[in-house]
Amino acid sequence: MTETVAEIVAAHRAGTTSPAKTVARSFQRIRDHGDPAVFINLRDEAEAITEAEALTAKGDTSLPLYGVPVAVKDNIDVAGLPTTAACPAFSYTPTQDANTVARLRAAGAIVIGK
Repeated sequence: MTETVAEIVAAHRAGTTSPAKTVARSFQRIRDHGDPAVFINLRDEAEAITEAEALTAKGDTSLPLYGVPVAVKDNIDVAGLPTTAACPAFSYTPTQDANTVARLRAAGAIVIGK
């Protein structure tokens, strides 16, 4: 099932699904696909769902990316996820998000992996 960002946001705003359910569905699709090479690092599923639930609890459905799951290129820092640029020797774990990721989160996106 292919969904656009607009369709995901509309469904969240209409209450036909929730950001937490969308994030859980994304992780299920990743498992179903069964290709470990798609993601360099996946975020902990429970942590991502908790973030989505917190977003819902805030009640600001006007955010432009309200509850949309996103993946971030591995050369961009996401707090708590290793940044490797696909090179293990380069790997480090940032303590804060890159500005780009912070802006995605502020817009309502939920990072699920790199």
